[in-house]
Amino acid sequence: MSTQTMSRFRRAALALVLPVAVVGAVAACGDSAAPKAAPAAGPAASASEVSTDAAGPANSAPAADLHMIAHDGHRLAFHLTPGHSPTLVLDAGGGEDSSYWDALVAQLWQATGSQIITYDRAGMGASDEVKGPWDGRAAASDLQAGLRELGVTRDVVLVSHSQAGEVATYFARANPGVLSGAVLVDANLPQFFTDTQIQRIVALTAPQIEALMKQPSTKENRQLIGTAEDFGPTHQAYHKVSWPDSVPVTVIVAEKTPFDGSAQDAQRWRDAAATFVAAGPGRTLVTAQGSSHDVPKDKPALVLNEIEQMAATAK
Repeated sequence: MSTQTMSRFRRAALALVLPVAVVGAVAACGDSAAPKAAPAAGPAASASEVSTDAAGPANSAPAADLHMIAHDGHRLAFHLTPGHSPTLVLDAGGGEDSSYWDALVAQLWQATGSQIITYDRAGMGASDEVKGPWDGRAAASDLQAGLRELGVTRDVVLVSHSQAGEVATYFARANPGVLSGAVLVDANLPQFFTDTQIQRIVALTAPQIEALMKQPSTKENRQLIGTAEDFGPTHQAYHKVSWPDSVPVTVIVAEKTPFDGSAQDAQRWRDAAATFVAAGPGRTLVTAQGSSHDVPKDKPALVLNEIEQMAATAK
């Protein structure tokens, strides 16, 4: 690789560990990334105290209620927009919280009338921090507990971006009967994480992770470091996980992928998506032409269309 290509690949690899918003800052100068402001919600906060004003624009969705749900010693923030079945559950990528989907929720609700749930994974947004390395199985257990508490136990369409693909895979394995379908948006898929690719990502992101560890300790930074911790063993295990054949799934892969600038690694990312789709029934591959890894922002109409189609087939 040339020096320029190597630099681009390093930033892309880091994007699989850290959120896109802080990759440039960490790689360029090591400055601390400012965490997002979390909505205020104490242990006894009621939905009416934290919901937005229901009287909004005519084309807006009903106000979302915030439910703080306790599970395994920590609380998780779930935002529920009322509607009918199937329920659409939107899960953002690494380092992002539920606000990532704000621009799409109203459009989705207008198009489908479905109940829509967004949530903050542990350590993000209004959810409590959990110490230790990233654990996709634990994150899937958190999601399962939250949906169960909300009474959502069937007819779910799960929409997962980037790192949330790992949560989706573990959730689908443990709860295939809950899901009517899934839309994986340029998501982390098991097929990509070969030993070779894991070694490349770990080696190339090590300097940025080291720089991050020297920054002031914040809730956000601790979560980012936890995501990078044990990245190798975690993803070696994830590489062995398979998607259940009973759950239909649409895979949207970005044309540019997270690895724009490294043709070899971009092709491996696309190949992993194609291999995933070919590995079982009821799987569809869609390419987001011209899109970066941030497909929900670059190509929102495409994402909306694929979610609508999956929701329609789930009825």
